[in-house]
Amino acid sequence: LLVAGAYVAWLHVKLSRLLRWIRDRKTNEPPNTPGVFEDLSFEFDYLRERHKKRKKKLAKYLRQFQEAIRALPDAAVVLDSNDGVQWANDASLHYLGIRWPEDVDKPITELIRLPELRNFVERERERDVPAIEIESHTAPKRYLSVLIAPYGKDQRLLVARDVTQLHRANQIRSDFVANVSHELRTPITVLRGYLENLVGQREQCPEMWWPALEQMQSHVDRMGTLVEELLLLSKLEQEARVPNPEVVCVGDLIGDIHSRACEISGTREHLFSLEIEPALSIEGARAELYSAFSNLVFNAVNYTPARGSIKIRWYRDDLGAHFEVEDNGIGIAEDQLPRLTERFYRVDASRSRTEGGTGLGLAIVKHVLLRHGAELAISSTLGQGSVFRCDFPESEIAAHFSAAM
Repeated sequence: LLVAGAYVAWLHVKLSRLLRWIRDRKTNEPPNTPGVFEDLSFEFDYLRERHKKRKKKLAKYLRQFQEAIRALPDAAVVLDSNDGVQWANDASLHYLGIRWPEDVDKPITELIRLPELRNFVERERERDVPAIEIESHTAPKRYLSVLIAPYGKDQRLLVARDVTQLHRANQIRSDFVANVSHELRTPITVLRGYLENLVGQREQCPEMWWPALEQMQSHVDRMGTLVEELLLLSKLEQEARVPNPEVVCVGDLIGDIHSRACEISGTREHLFSLEIEPALSIEGARAELYSAFSNLVFNAVNYTPARGSIKIRWYRDDLGAHFEVEDNGIGIAEDQLPRLTERFYRVDASRSRTEGGTGLGLAIVKHVLLRHGAELAISSTLGQGSVFRCDFPESEIAAHFSAAM
């Protein structure tokens, strides 16, 4: 027992010396006893050196990363789980007014008091929101494209890029299209008037002129429609939101669209199905909503075979209000869905021209929905049909309806 007790005491002394050496190598010496303690000392030395080298290597990579981010012309801000600023590069001060390290741990929504940015940061957590364009609060007439990407553990990287030149180019293009369309409106109106007179008095014209006159009238009508839709698009692009929203009874609106769709269907005798919440109203511009909803319904009529079914729904759920058009028509290939809202993009160009389409319908739908804070969702299967859904957030529902609920 005495020997065992002495051995335990000796081990305790050696282990204590080893522990003091591990904690502080500068003021303590390692156990110099040959055997396991010496091996442990060497092993700890090796692990400590390896850890030091790894730490230096990681610090080097971190410095290189920070230097690369600092050199970027775009503003880069690292946010924590509470949207507090953890790090920012030099460009962040220039574009966003964020100072590093003075603004550390401050929520970015307090540093940049823009409702668009606050909504974007909150919505990005819930679903995939690609990017938004905002006007910089540090410099007038400067526009920034802002995106957020996951970064590290419970962190996100916010990047803001200067897109002022692109914004100006788009504005120039929009102004050019609007001016040209406006100038074309008068000559097209004159041509249409003369052609209507000639077609109306066709018995006074040589018979060989009749096909040419009908074809000219068809193309003039199509050009007139194109000019009107271009002017409408230019008008929609002028303001991000509807300036003076009014309460729109969407149920009555859909009734008018359904009556017109039945006329367009004619002898094709499509089977229409309507599911409408009559009291569900939203705040917006009635003419714009009519244009958007009618585009979706009339497209379904034009691209659904005779006696096909077209289902129109207007309903509300926990996410807001929804206008949905479902058909069992020709459908759209999956690779073409992302481009459907581009101007002049046609899935089937030849058929679109035959039907009198301009390729601007879904572009108008997209801009109308943007002005109403809504989004367009499209799903389709080639040969089986399509579903077009307009999703309106809860904030767009008319106050009287929300109170009633």
